[in-house]
Amino acid sequence: MKIIFLALPLVYTLANGYLYLRTLQAFAWLPLWGRILLSLLFWLVAFSLFVAVGLRDAQLPDWTLRTLFVVGSVWMALLLYMVLLLAVLDLLKIALPTMGHTFWYALPACCALLIYGYINYRNQRTEHIEITTERAFEGKSMRIVAISDVHLGHGTGTKVLQRYVRMINDCNPDVVLIAGDLIDNSIKPLLDKPFDALLDALQAPLGVYMVPGNHEYISGIDSVTNYLKHTKITLLRDSVVTLPNGVQIVGRDDHMNRNRKPLLELLQQSCDTQPIVVLDHQPYNLSETDKLKVDLLLCGHTHRGQLFPLNLLTDHLYEQSHGYRHWSYTHIFVSSGLSLWGPPFRIGTHSDLAVIDIKCR
Repeated sequence: MKIIFLALPLVYTLANGYLYLRTLQAFAWLPLWGRILLSLLFWLVAFSLFVAVGLRDAQLPDWTLRTLFVVGSVWMALLLYMVLLLAVLDLLKIALPTMGHTFWYALPACCALLIYGYINYRNQRTEHIEITTERAFEGKSMRIVAISDVHLGHGTGTKVLQRYVRMINDCNPDVVLIAGDLIDNSIKPLLDKPFDALLDALQAPLGVYMVPGNHEYISGIDSVTNYLKHTKITLLRDSVVTLPNGVQIVGRDDHMNRNRKPLLELLQQSCDTQPIVVLDHQPYNLSETDKLKVDLLLCGHTHRGQLFPLNLLTDHLYEQSHGYRHWSYTHIFVSSGLSLWGPPFRIGTHSDLAVIDIKCR
């Protein structure tokens, strides 16, 4: 895993270098000053996302960082598909040498693909799941709405959040569970806009609970904790809460905290005759969780790669990279994310929200 993340900056730079050369070839008719201007614009756009993330807490106008973030995010997806399309078209050109410059075939095809990806991202799927437990609880039925990876900030703004809150409330949840990465790269974009008021519009009589994800640590876990104290959301970090109906929520701190408590230690604080729901942002050690016989495990983090063919990588890396599966005992749902990080596109994957109805025999 570490090798992959270390290799990503090199791969990204090489891919940009390749696309840069192909772009210069396509615009060879420009005068020298035009090609210089094009080169400067190309590399500014190519690294604008990294500039936005690096300066996320700087005292700069919000529109500046937001523009850099959005432009850079879109560029990452465009880069991926332009490189793939150019490679395919160059092979095709061997058989059809009269095709002309493949750049002008790849660019409109890439733009059409991204338009589809944006529309697909805007149409979240609702997963309806029914599970039965042998452990008793008051009322004998409860509806959970489970979400993950909302990434509030420059990528997911107040208008999108308002739509998400309406979607969640329309599901009539008894409790809302958020499996991490509610906030994106910094708490700063949330401070001057009514994100907190929108979060407080969530309607769930048994409460709203979340665990931190890796992005809560990127944003500064102390700042996030203080921010959430002013909302109705209860942040669980290696802690257990029992709902009024007897269902127990075990919230694990994120995997980024190397000193987080083992799940077995947390389960010792719970009652094994009542249902146990575990929230854990990153879906690691799922088979071990299954052996501990918790009723339900909710995770996120993977986004299922977000863009094809990255979904093939996440499917390989994780025991369960997305969706619902009933293991030998535990029901496990790994969210692909209600929203996403970076590029506002879903290609080969879907954003999701889970409506989980728990019943006892």
